[in-house]
Amino acid sequence: MSVLGASFRRDIEIRRYPFLAYLLVPLAALVLQAWLPRVAGRFAWFDLPLVITVYFALSHRNPIQGTVMGAIIGLFEDALSHRAIGVNGIAKSIVGFLAASMGVRIDVENHLIRLILTFLLSLLSSAVCIFIYRVLLGLEYQWQWFTETLIALGNSLTAVIFFPLLDRLQARE
Repeated sequence: MSVLGASFRRDIEIRRYPFLAYLLVPLAALVLQAWLPRVAGRFAWFDLPLVITVYFALSHRNPIQGTVMGAIIGLFEDALSHRAIGVNGIAKSIVGFLAASMGVRIDVENHLIRLILTFLLSLLSSAVCIFIYRVLLGLEYQWQWFTETLIALGNSLTAVIFFPLLDRLQARE
């Protein structure tokens, strides 16, 4: 098998984290996501649970784990918000699956690639949410491309800041 083959890279570059990191980091992101908009409205421009989902999915490079983690984080986010239960769960499941699938195929250690992936996956998450609200649920939902682009940009910049900090949590073997 080639050194650059996907399965070889997947086997040697999967990151491991302490068990508490899997619990406390998403929990902190969910609490901050629910609390910060009440204190300072401008933090509503960030989706911290999405950034954490992307980070762990890219790190593990396992689509099943990325999907499950995205679903769990999204459902808890729905429970803490006043939105329909399951919308964020579906959107973050898709994002987790795609992030993990891309993590197998491309080098995600590069900060520029992480920035671009987070931006694109944030836009995809917003598009999935609007699709569910408008098409599947038949609800009126305000959608502004410019706003969603700014949110995706905010998520990308947040990822550039938090990803190196989260890299330090990696378990040393």
